[in-house]
Amino acid sequence: MTHVAFLRAINVGGRAVVKMTDLKAAFERAGCSRVQTFIASGNVLFDAPARLPPVLRQRIATELVTLLGMEPGICYRTLGEIEALIEAAPFGALVSDRALKLYVAFMDRVPARVPKLPVLVEKERLEIIAIRAADVLIVSRRKPNGMYGFPNACVEAIGVVATSRNWNTVTRVAAFARQARSAMRRCADPAEPAPARPGRGARAGIRSRAS
Repeated sequence: MTHVAFLRAINVGGRAVVKMTDLKAAFERAGCSRVQTFIASGNVLFDAPARLPPVLRQRIATELVTLLGMEPGICYRTLGEIEALIEAAPFGALVSDRALKLYVAFMDRVPARVPKLPVLVEKERLEIIAIRAADVLIVSRRKPNGMYGFPNACVEAIGVVATSRNWNTVTRVAAFARQARSAMRRCADPAEPAPARPGRGARAGIRSRAS
């Protein structure tokens, strides 16, 4: 099964700077197969049993400590879980509002207590609009200084490790994973035909839900 490891605070503000080739190699040394990385923010795709063995999680953590000098927060999701989240379209019509930034904060576990929603962080102009199991849906609005608040700021009070991704990144990770897995299958079975190209006027590819 395809899993995605979302690493916290990788290549952000000069902290935990790492090449994606080195990150890929660390997961391979830990015993993961078909490892690929997507952009430089610490998104690692790999194949493993549906239920990640604790020993594999520990080997990954050990390799990352060796590589980074510290153990970053890691939140795991299966590709199926990410696709289900996308299919649910949790932000609804908000995706068309270009004044907003939409984020998913992936928590490392379901929190013991879920706060009453919505959760507002006025100083950072952040709002938690929903929590789906261990996924927190966050809307970020522009502050008076023109900047946007850091989405993890409204998740830390829940008491879990979390790492945030822009909604557009989440949809792109899923699309990349599907394309990569399809390419791998074709390489393994050259007789398998390539996907048919859509005819004129047909809708091709994945429809992005983010601006």
